[in-house]
Amino acid sequence: MTSVRPEGLLHVVRPGALTTVQDAGRPGWAHLGVGRAGALDAPAARLANRLVGNAPGAALLETTVTGCAVRPDRPVVAVVGGAGCRVSVDGRPVAWGAPVRVPAGAVLDVGPAVDGVRGYLAFAGGLVPEPVLGSRSADLLSGLGPAALRAGDTLPLGQPAGEPPDGEGPTPWPGAPAELVLPLHPGPRHTWFTPAALRTLTTADYRVSPHSNRIGLRTEGPALERARDGELPSEGMVLGAVQVPPDGRPVVFLNDHPTTGGYPVVGVVAETALAGAAQAVPGTRVRFVVRA
Repeated sequence: MTSVRPEGLLHVVRPGALTTVQDAGRPGWAHLGVGRAGALDAPAARLANRLVGNAPGAALLETTVTGCAVRPDRPVVAVVGGAGCRVSVDGRPVAWGAPVRVPAGAVLDVGPAVDGVRGYLAFAGGLVPEPVLGSRSADLLSGLGPAALRAGDTLPLGQPAGEPPDGEGPTPWPGAPAELVLPLHPGPRHTWFTPAALRTLTTADYRVSPHSNRIGLRTEGPALERARDGELPSEGMVLGAVQVPPDGRPVVFLNDHPTTGGYPVVGVVAETALAGAAQAVPGTRVRFVVRA
């Protein structure tokens, strides 16, 4: 990915609790200790980009719970999707989940999430901060990419490829899961746990912890009993790995996860199921379902 000459600036008026620049991430660098990063709810990010006429992996904003507010210095078409929320332009309500035209100097305000956790704010032309290792994504664990937004920051806007597509009609956006079902492939360290612990993992009532973040979805529920003591030497970790720290409660690694770790991994969740993890609010029931 090469540098792109900006065609305007996006001014941050209200950064929200955690708003970051994300794209499709930077896979392929784990052997150098660099994680993937990228939008946690990848389908929502791709859909938001499609609705403004961008490539699927164009950089956009990912908000967390409280939304954000931004002001472009040129007219721009934008879409707010992902977590449901109220959206306004200079205080006037506009559509959520559909393209809206934002005049130069107007404030686009993305309100707090009312359904889900993470919102996606795409702009025609995308955001074009300087790429790092082929991606513009912020990685909160490594510190690569743009920092999390702060009031007064500016971000460069790219040149739109053309008019956004229209005539699609209402766009179906998936809501936050009422129950998070995570298909689990056992291993590589499931033998470090007792048979009773493995039954507990697939039958107990786990819930999403409010301490979850972009690194991992933490769970609340019964601890998994170990069959052996001691710890592993650090070994490679993958997206979706279910690591069990000393408290015994499973953690599902998400996009900003470390590339190595020393706690045993009881299984790995299929990547296709992780979009739901991005939108599951604290307290959502989590059910692990074993896949051979």
